[in-house]
Amino acid sequence: MSQTWNAQQYINHASFVAEYGLPVLDLLNPQPGERILDLGCGDGALTSRIKSSGAEIYGVDSSASMIKTAQTRGLAAEVMNGEDLQFNNEFDAVFSNAALHWMTNIDHVLAGVFKSLKANGRFVGEFGGEGNIAALLRGMETVFALHPEFGKFKSPWYFPGVNQYQQKLQNMGFKVHYIELIPRPTPLKSGVREWLKLFAVGITNQLNREQQDTFLSEVENLVRPDLLIEGQWVADYVRLRFAAQKT
Repeated sequence: MSQTWNAQQYINHASFVAEYGLPVLDLLNPQPGERILDLGCGDGALTSRIKSSGAEIYGVDSSASMIKTAQTRGLAAEVMNGEDLQFNNEFDAVFSNAALHWMTNIDHVLAGVFKSLKANGRFVGEFGGEGNIAALLRGMETVFALHPEFGKFKSPWYFPGVNQYQQKLQNMGFKVHYIELIPRPTPLKSGVREWLKLFAVGITNQLNREQQDTFLSEVENLVRPDLLIEGQWVADYVRLRFAAQKT
C-alpha cells in the first residue's frame, strides 16, 4: 500500500502536526552553523523554524507535492525515500517529526540515518508509538472484517514501543539519551472523516468510490463512542519521542 499526499489538503486538515512538533525542536536544540537533515520534512513548516535558528537545513520527503511546497518556502529540499537515504557523513543532526511511522523498513531507515550523520551526530525525533490511534485502527480493521470484498486489511504504519525502538537504535550503533512514550489526545478540527481521507489513503486506494464512502461512514460510527468527546473529535495519539547519538 502506498500513501499519496496533497500538500494543500495536508495544510488545511493537518496543520496541528507541525504545531505539536515544537517540543521536539526544543529537544533538537539546533545551533547556528550546524548542518541538519529534516527526514520526512513534509511541507517544510518545522524545517523553516530550524532554518531560522541559523542552522543549515536540508529537507527530504517521498512526496513531490510536499517538497514543492517546502521549496516555495525557500527551503533546500528534494524528493527522497527515507528508507534509502543517499548521504554519507554529512550532517550534525537528523531531525524527524511525524514521519518515521510511515517508514516500515526501519532497519534501512536507521542505517541511512547513521550513515548520514557525522561522528557524534545526533538523531532526534517523534513519531507514532505503541498504542497510537488504537481506536481508529480497531475501527478500520473491523470494517474490513465486515466487508470481505474490501480485501485484507494491512496497516501501513510502524508503531513501536520504547524497548523495541531503543533496541533498534542501539543495535545500529546509537547511544540513546532519552526515549519516552507520550499519550497525546489530539483534537481533529476537521473531524475524523477528513482525518481518514488524508491519512488512510494507503488503506482505501484499492476501494471503489462506493466502498470508500462505506468505509468512511462505518469507521466514523464505530469510533464515535471513544473519540467524539463533548462534540469534539479527538484522535487517540501516542507519540514516541527520542534523542540518540551516533557513537
